[in-house]
Amino acid sequence: KSENRKTIWNIEEVPEGSEFDDTWDPREQPEYEILFKQCVGTEDVFFGMSGKDPSTACCEDIVIKIKLPETKYSDITLDIQDTVLDLRTPKKKLLLHLPYPVNSKDGRARFLSEEEILEVTLRISRKFDFINFA
Repeated sequence: KSENRKTIWNIEEVPEGSEFDDTWDPREQPEYEILFKQCVGTEDVFFGMSGKDPSTACCEDIVIKIKLPETKYSDITLDIQDTVLDLRTPKKKLLLHLPYPVNSKDGRARFLSEEEILEVTLRISRKFDFINFA
């Protein structure tokens, strides 16, 4: 219990990542798509030797494709934390709580100006187990 009697909630009651929420921001949320990517070889595809399957539990990367029409690359502000992606442009805002924790220091982003899509690739942080051993 909090030592300050004026506190209306405990630290444990505040969800992680809520400091990024901004309900008063009038900008609309862009369309986005979350894809999962895994590295497979012939031993996985033909022989099933590694034990990998098509589920997200065996994927190494998250790819997020965000549609940003009428946006220039210089207008994009992107902040990536271990569990949150925060994207802001003059017209759009996206606060995305990621489905898996990621390595925020090891990621790539590229803007496909012809399609007006920002593609962000992030490495999933997983504990080593019988599937994810590399």
